This record gives sequence, C-alpha cells and structure tokens, in this order.
Amino acid sequence: MKKYTNIENMNRKLILLLISLFLLNSCDYFTNYPGYKKSKSGFYYKLEKFGESNQKAKPGDYITADILYSTINDSVFFEGRRKLQITDPSFPGSIDECFLMLAQDEKATFIISASDFFTKTLETTVPQFLQSSDEMKVTIDIIEVQTENNYYREKEAFLHWIEDFGDYEKVILRQFIEQEKIVISPTSTGLFHLVIKQGEGESVQMGDTVTVHYEGKFLNGKFFDSTKRRNSPFQFVYGRKWQVVAGLEEAIGRMKAGEKSIFILPSQIGFGETGSSTGIIPPYTSTIFEVELLELKKGPRDKSLDLNKYD
Repeated sequence: MKKYTNIENMNRKLILLLISLFLLNSCDYFTNYPGYKKSKSGFYYKLEKFGESNQKAKPGDYITADILYSTINDSVFFEGRRKLQITDPSFPGSIDECFLMLAQDEKATFIISASDFFTKTLETTVPQFLQSSDEMKVTIDIIEVQTENNYYREKEAFLHWIEDFGDYEKVILRQFIEQEKIVISPTSTGLFHLVIKQGEGESVQMGDTVTVHYEGKFLNGKFFDSTKRRNSPFQFVYGRKWQVVAGLEEAIGRMKAGEKSIFILPSQIGFGETGSSTGIIPPYTSTIFEVELLELKKGPRDKSLDLNKYD
C-alpha cells in the first residue's frame, strides 16, 4: 500500500479543500436559475445594485421604489414607480419579504410564485398569460426608505405649504372646461368621460384582465406618459391594488372592448395632494388620459364585487 509523505498529504488536503470551496461558492449555479441565490423561504434572488446606505425597510416604513413585473422569460407586464407602506409578510415568500431584504439605493430581482402573488397578495386570479404553477420575476429598485413618523411629518409640512393649491386647481380646471366647450357633466367623483370610439360587449368588471394603450398629459397639452410612444401596451388585472390611480380605475371600468375615450381626472381621483411619486406630476394637478381598451379577457363574475356601479 502506498504511503503518502507529509507534503503529499498536505497537497491532497489542499486540493480537497479547494474543491469543497468551489462547490460551496458555485452552488448557486446548480439551481434552476443560474446566478440566483435561494432564500430561506424558497424563492430565488439576485442582487443587482449595492447601496451605500444600511437603512433597510422595516414593517411600517414607507418606501419609494421602481417596480417591474415580468414573466420568467422576461416579458414585462407592469413597470412603474410606487410609494407604499411595508407590512409584515403574511406568508413565506411574499413580496413584502422581498422588500424587507433591500436597503435604500439597492436593486434586486426576485423569482416568486405567480399564484401566491396574485391570489394571496393581490387577492385576484392569475392572469391568463400565466399558469398557476408558473414563477414570475419582480425587480425592485429602492429609491427611498422613510420611517412612518418621518413620512407623516414630511407630509404634514408639505400640505401646510400647499394648502391653497386645491382652490387654484379648481379655477384652472373650470377655465379649461369652458375653453374647450365641454358640455358633458362629470360623474359624482368629478371624472369627465368623452367617448371617441364606441366599444362593444360588457364593460370591464372586477377580475378581468385588460390591455390598454394610454397617453397622459397635462391641461396645457404637454405629455407626461405614453404607452404608444414606448410601443408597450399596459396589461393588468382590473380592480386590485398597485395597478392604477382611482380615477383611471373608474375610467377603465366604464369602457368596453375596442373603446377609445378621453378622461379628465381632477387631482382628488388622480395623483392627489402629493402628486406622483416620480415628481413628474405636481400636487393638485388635473390630468387628461386618452385610453384605448385593446383587449378584455373576462375573469370570474361575482356581482357582489362589481365596481362598475358609478353614477
């Protein structure tokens, strides 16, 4: 039997150690998603940008984040900036758990269960372009983290500074309506609905998957957003949180497939007293949206959940 010298034994142990370290460090590449790490809850994640701040969000904090939802094959079905309050994860692998992993200025992509996200987080059905067994990608870029106290202090100071802006907006909107000779009456919420092209079939209802093109602009005609210019229609499940502002939800709920309409949203059903989280739309600012309902896929019908009983 061959005997190893001390040097040979040391070399042998070193080689075994290097192999072990290689396997340990590269274990991520033997998963279904190369480059991703697996969390304790079972979802996968990949950190794409490190932040200089150690300020991670805690339950109760408010965050501003750029969020992108896509299929596992990178087909984007939602992209936007949102300001929201983080809550305790209600189940292992929830999107709240993803938010809590990141600090301010950090960006990461997460692979989570599509079924859990839609049925448990959004409390709706899985869209028809996804299967219940599918996973989806969520890319989160944390712009700002604020404690609940700081958020409300900042909001209070800001609202005190602009407390007269609400009356000013009403004057500007009234002048615009008179100038454009708009004779239709607004809804009880203040929404103006001008039909350009009639649609067919039922109006949109809770749980339907809708695909729309929209262009948003100010009363002076300046554009601030356009899916047409990006050549990227917006698809979402109607009636659930984190989708669109209240005025657009009411607007789309009035539409039928194939319809094209113009909607005027006063700020109370638009971007409100704080404006958009991106800073593009100022506080107390009325906006105009031209919306075309390209496709409507019916979801489950439940009359008790119908959101379309507008005045």
